[in-house]
Amino acid sequence: MLNKPISRRSLLGLGAAGAATLLFSGCASERADGKIEVEIVSYKQEAVSIFEHLMEEFNATHDDIYLNITSPADAVTIMKTRFVRENYPDVIGIGGDADYASFVDSSILADVSDYEGMANVQDAYKDILKSVTYIPMDGIYGVPYVANAAGMLYNKDMFEEKGWTIPETWDEMIDLFDEIKAEGEVLPIYLGYLDTWTILSPWNSITINMVPADHCRQVNAGTAKFADFYRKPAERMLQLLDYAEDGPFAYSYNDACTAFARGQAAMYPCGSFAVPQILSVNPDMNIGMFAMPSADNPDDRIVVSGVDLQWCVAETCEHKDAVYEVLSFLNEQENVQTYIDDQRALPCSEGDYELDPLFDDIKTFLDAGQVLDYLDHSYQSSMACDAQLQTMLLNGDIDAFLEKWDTDWQRYNRNVIRKVQEYESQQ
Repeated sequence: MLNKPISRRSLLGLGAAGAATLLFSGCASERADGKIEVEIVSYKQEAVSIFEHLMEEFNATHDDIYLNITSPADAVTIMKTRFVRENYPDVIGIGGDADYASFVDSSILADVSDYEGMANVQDAYKDILKSVTYIPMDGIYGVPYVANAAGMLYNKDMFEEKGWTIPETWDEMIDLFDEIKAEGEVLPIYLGYLDTWTILSPWNSITINMVPADHCRQVNAGTAKFADFYRKPAERMLQLLDYAEDGPFAYSYNDACTAFARGQAAMYPCGSFAVPQILSVNPDMNIGMFAMPSADNPDDRIVVSGVDLQWCVAETCEHKDAVYEVLSFLNEQENVQTYIDDQRALPCSEGDYELDPLFDDIKTFLDAGQVLDYLDHSYQSSMACDAQLQTMLLNGDIDAFLEKWDTDWQRYNRNVIRKVQEYESQQ
């Protein structure tokens, strides 16, 4: 039994989704053949084929443990439903985001500090996981596996042909936009803002370079407001509209990926997660990524990089040794390389990995640990921050945007704010 069982009220409003729990077994248990079954539920549906390959290889080489990895649709909802029913998978594969923070806060996840493979995880990604939790926590509650990155995707062949150089300041980037726009052959950028979540990519990349890393904590502690930080990033988001397709709110994420793939725009402010979609349209496209040049000092530029997949062990798991053996297998360098090759991801562990050429221009940032997490990983989904950004971009009213953001933050984060302020008062 958990020390602090999660409640339906705090975590769910799921309705019929609970029926999906019948698809899964409970926590690690002994099978009829005597093997210990380790169940992993992952939210990475796009990596199903990789997991099937790894599961088959593990089971063929282990006589005492049976690995069962599932990647259902709407996996996080299913996880939450199972938690309410106290039907816990041994391991969940999720990102380092607000859901993870909620699971940690609800005492669902086990401290995995004793996992020996944790020593091989890059400090930057351990720090990112710690930064996501609402208040500082003793221990660590996930094993970071792979990460992604966001910035400005660009057409490397087009840049080389035109003699364009990667901008290092915002003014340099706007000058490049003006040059491309004046030539009139292609658009400087494509946005595709019909799908509101796509707006968060440039917002994250621009804003992370312009605000204190702990600004959400400052707001929760009651010492600042978002209005103190978000005006200039909002102005720059509006500025991008002058260099994009007409009416970007009519075009979807798929439209944007397709237009960029077909050479209709020189750049696309998005993340590495978009590259497989782009290459499905143009497999021969030579894509690069550079850090969004929104920092006042070019030397202070930061690459947005979040934990895209981590392995979290349930507090109820009775066979932690078997789980750790599975995690060590998944973290073998050859297996991590297989995953990052297929998904164009970044490894969270140290090792002699061969990265996709996509990351060539941000490798110095990655090597130096000049990375910070996606800002929206600290936003409550119920606040619909992406929709608020879209509204601001449609009407251009930054004052109304800032006022609503601060008001809604207080409304949707009451429990978090209370926890943070209680913690701060005890320090």
